[in-house]
Amino acid sequence: MTEKLVAFFVGLFGFLGATVVGKNLTIFFVSMMPILELRGGMLAACLLGLKPALSLLICIIGNIIPIPLILWFITPVFNWFKKKKGLKKFANWCERHAQKSKGKIDALKYYGLFLFVAIPLPTTGAWTGCLIAALLGLDKKKSCIAAICGVVVAGLVMLLLSYGVLGGMCK
Repeated sequence: MTEKLVAFFVGLFGFLGATVVGKNLTIFFVSMMPILELRGGMLAACLLGLKPALSLLICIIGNIIPIPLILWFITPVFNWFKKKKGLKKFANWCERHAQKSKGKIDALKYYGLFLFVAIPLPTTGAWTGCLIAALLGLDKKKSCIAAICGVVVAGLVMLLLSYGVLGGMCK
């Protein structure tokens, strides 16, 4: 499913794909998106034929940017959403989704958050991890550091997967 989403967004940002700068902007924006995040950005970089090291850096930065925003602002945003008829269901769905994974982080706190973000599997990542940390009321600064460290490790794992193990798909 991730590959299909990545291909969709690479096509969506296709007008940027004519230049290296455009391709780098594409992977940057894909890395910022929930669900795809860094995993999608690295797969997109591979599909676009970009250099691994620079792509890793761009994807890490793209995935890190939303972290403090989520940690500091998601609770007030969700509280506002819950007051709006059309957005209440979305806020409740996000919270239910986060509650399902809460146990993975709650027991180990910041180490759990780090591991949750670091292991690049579907439904894990910085967005969900930070949402859970906010719902648990974890310290925002410590959560931010744990999530950023997790993003870096996930980036290294995805670098090996995208350009190594799955590297054949890039050609």
